[in-house]
Amino acid sequence: MELSPGLLEFITERHLAVLTTLRADGSLHSVPVGFTVIGDVVRVITFAPSVKARNARRGGRANITQIDGARWVTFEGPVRVRDDAETVAAAVAAYARRYRQPKERDDRVVIEIEVDRVMCNSGLK
Repeated sequence: MELSPGLLEFITERHLAVLTTLRADGSLHSVPVGFTVIGDVVRVITFAPSVKARNARRGGRANITQIDGARWVTFEGPVRVRDDAETVAAAVAAYARRYRQPKERDDRVVIEIEVDRVMCNSGLK
């Protein structure tokens, strides 16, 4: 995924975003989250029984949008949940660098969006 220097800077600043997944009935479920981007993958750490994780386990698509005034970016793509120790540890470490060290959880999982579409305001292109 090719991102402009301005967009790369924007997604490393400390901002929350809104993750949107699909409920079983097809309606939208949107929640505020922290996220990180590694390559073409957006990662959100959460706990296994959360609604967002349950929605993501069904597959389909999801998006995440970060907004700060006139600056905004949306990453969209297929979604999945990963629970292997290596992926969880890498996602927690990336989250800690961007935000803060999260509390320990035995049921930590990672929601991943394999980004195939990026939309942003013209100033970040």
